[in-house]
Amino acid sequence: MHFRFPRLALLALFALLVGSLPAAAQQAPAPIVRSIEIQYAGPATVSREKILANMRTAVGRPYSQDVVEEDIRNLYSTGNISNVRIFGEAQADGVKVTVVVAAQPQITAVELRGATRIKESRLRKEITTKPNEALNEATLEQDRQKLQAYYAGRGFTETDVKYSVESDERAGTSRVVFTITEGGKTTIRAIRFEGNTALTDKQLAKAITTKRRTILHVFSQAGRLNNEQLEQDVLALRDLYQNRGYIDVQVAAPQIERTGDKVDIIFTVVEGAQYRVGTVTYTGINVFTVDEATKNLKTKAGEVYSPANVRADIKGIQDLYGTRGYIDFQAGANTTSGGPQIIDIAYQVDEGVQTYVEKINITGNARTKDKVIRREIAVAPGDVFNTVRVDASKARLGNLNYFSKVETYPSPTLIPGRQDLNVIVEEKRTGSFNFGAGFSSIDNLLGFAEITQSNFDVARYPYFTGGGQRFRMRIQYGVRRKDFIISLTEPYFLDYKLEVTGEIFYRQASFISDVYDEERVGFALMGRKALNEFTFFRFGYRLENITIDNVDEDVSQAIKDEQGSRLKSMINGGITYDTRDSVFLTRKGEKLSFGAYLAGGFLGGDTDIYGFELEASKYILLPGDTILTLNGEVAVVDTWADGTRVPIFDRLYLGGANNLRGFRFRDVGPKDEDGEPIGGNTLARATIEYTFPVVEKIRGAVFYDVGFVSAGSYKFSPEKGENDSGGLNQDVGIGVRLDLPIGPVRIDYGIPLTSDQFNDSSGKFNFNIGYQF
Repeated sequence: MHFRFPRLALLALFALLVGSLPAAAQQAPAPIVRSIEIQYAGPATVSREKILANMRTAVGRPYSQDVVEEDIRNLYSTGNISNVRIFGEAQADGVKVTVVVAAQPQITAVELRGATRIKESRLRKEITTKPNEALNEATLEQDRQKLQAYYAGRGFTETDVKYSVESDERAGTSRVVFTITEGGKTTIRAIRFEGNTALTDKQLAKAITTKRRTILHVFSQAGRLNNEQLEQDVLALRDLYQNRGYIDVQVAAPQIERTGDKVDIIFTVVEGAQYRVGTVTYTGINVFTVDEATKNLKTKAGEVYSPANVRADIKGIQDLYGTRGYIDFQAGANTTSGGPQIIDIAYQVDEGVQTYVEKINITGNARTKDKVIRREIAVAPGDVFNTVRVDASKARLGNLNYFSKVETYPSPTLIPGRQDLNVIVEEKRTGSFNFGAGFSSIDNLLGFAEITQSNFDVARYPYFTGGGQRFRMRIQYGVRRKDFIISLTEPYFLDYKLEVTGEIFYRQASFISDVYDEERVGFALMGRKALNEFTFFRFGYRLENITIDNVDEDVSQAIKDEQGSRLKSMINGGITYDTRDSVFLTRKGEKLSFGAYLAGGFLGGDTDIYGFELEASKYILLPGDTILTLNGEVAVVDTWADGTRVPIFDRLYLGGANNLRGFRFRDVGPKDEDGEPIGGNTLARATIEYTFPVVEKIRGAVFYDVGFVSAGSYKFSPEKGENDSGGLNQDVGIGVRLDLPIGPVRIDYGIPLTSDQFNDSSGKFNFNIGYQF
């Protein structure tokens, strides 16, 4: 006979068995902390409150040994504790915690000895060690370095700073003494090289950072003696020679000859013989042919031997394999003598196995959304683990400027040939508030305040961070202009690589003209799409109300007719090709930009115009870090639909700091009978500029500008005519470019060569100074 137990009976039996298990088999809850006692091994120089503030263990919370170990680490990290022990004592209702600490001595005084060249009150502003605080050795070392750096910044580069601690162990107190040996303001009068025949003095001088003092060094600390810098210069000279094949070169510690507060520095070189490459062999290359793997390498038989080229070749082979996913690839080079002044090189390769990406793990982004990071990563799960693309992804994440640190590394998985890509980021503050003031020959005195957030998220209330958007609000208020701008940029609109910006603005300008003011209020939508690494397409829509007011009573009828408000509805587009190596100081590259716009007609508004502009620049790097810049522009504006004239605010002008620098701002072009600029419809100009280094962060410039503005549309002719500018306008000039801590400064002085009857022939200064507090 067979019996079947119902399912319900089986469940009941199982529950009965589980309930009968011993209590020890079930995990007991953690005991609760009932009290915390602080005991001091020595003087109580750190308050009980400060100790508890750096502990997660607290009354009423569960007791955890892991948390206790974290508390010990936190207390040590304050720098105020020299020793700490934490014990838990079981009681009937929980745990009593005892914290035994040996605190650092309390500072009773901070003394500065030996300071005579700089006021003691000024030096104290550089240090953070204060009386009545706990002694912290790390802080003392930081303060010592700050004092020494401050002296060096004031020209006392040979100053030596030490600190000592005078302790009273019984009282638990200490006196800190900073001892300063100032030295003089030693300047470098001359730098000489001895023993060099293969390389010239000029080549050696270019390789080192130590420079002789000149009158132009008032803007920097160059030309001051710096022993650490001299040590680096010795290494730089050695590297220079060895990479030219002089492997046995010897560069002695530089001699210093003193005459008062001036010194001559002598670098002595024993060059030795120049080595060349003998045979070059490769072992372990199987995935590629030897020719494929080595076609771009620099080291060839018969060439001058260079350790830098060998390192570059190893990196080149590694990158080649990295593009195919060989992330465990290893390579090296052995060198042996192949005869007198001959070095044979044997490259050895361990290819490893090809690897694919399994998963991409991102950690450390508490604020930034995962998708903001993932869209900058150039590999995806299932792709070949391309190390070159991974390195490029790391660089792109760093360029976002959202993170203080970005790390990428692979980790193995249980699947052969597949590894995870781990991306670890450390976030930093991405918002800023700036205010300051500036002055230019156009805007006059100007103040501003600006709030920016480069990692904005319009949908994340109340923090508004982490979405990868850019927010900007700027207010400018000056003698001749007032601006208010709010803009928001989404770099990946609808998750496509399409940058879209929205902007609301108000602008009031009196610098446009001496006889009227101009006011603009409106909004703009702008898009930008990269077509390749160097080319992008831009498009947008703009709606603004433009008002001409405060018109002088005795102006011409041509200007009086412009008084009032107009609504302008406009679409625009363009394309830009840009290969410049830097947007701050461009040394080489090109930039070509074409733009066109259309306003009015079917778009509505009161302004029916269209126009285009074409601008091209070429930058040529010449010997001696000199730069030749060629720049040209043409532009046209005309009416269409119901338009009868181009409004004065849409006409074209030349003159001022950005084009024809020998003339006043907007003063080149058609004028009325009183000589007031009224602009034209066709513009053409060109500039040739040559800049050269003077000292670090200072460049000189010479330039030639030429251009004209014609009253008619498509009138590419500088000939004189009714209401025209009077023909071709030209100027030459000199200038200086300063890269100062207060900001970039550009000063130009232009002298007209040819001008019309309304422009005088005297020179003009044009300058811009940016200052930020």
